[in-house]
Amino acid sequence: MSDRLYTVLLYSDDQKIRDQMRLAVGTRPAADLQVEFIEAATFDECIRLVDTYEIHLLLLDGEASPAGGIGVARQVKDDRDDSPPVCLVIARAADRWLAAYAEVEATLVHPLDPVTTGATVAQLLRTYAPA
Repeated sequence: MSDRLYTVLLYSDDQKIRDQMRLAVGTRPAADLQVEFIEAATFDECIRLVDTYEIHLLLLDGEASPAGGIGVARQVKDDRDDSPPVCLVIARAADRWLAAYAEVEATLVHPLDPVTTGATVAQLLRTYAPA
């Protein structure tokens, strides 16, 4: 696989959560993958960015307010045939059933573990992002 640059959209109403996501993923979630980040703090901004840019992965905060990552994921999946893969960050492992309802490809649980987060992001990009 080439050393391709992928774009990851971080969504949370809380800047600290977006910072934690960015740090957990890092700019190289795997030796052969580079990522750049764009951020959204509101539902409308998130949807606009998905519609405007080539996004390879959505990393969404399930606890964001007033629009949580579950709602954002469901909206993007319902509206787009070419939806990027979605990784939902949830507060409780028991909420994975909500993530399944939103049709997300992966879930992570707060607090984010950098090893697990990087491996999950790398797997999603390798599996779903265009080559």
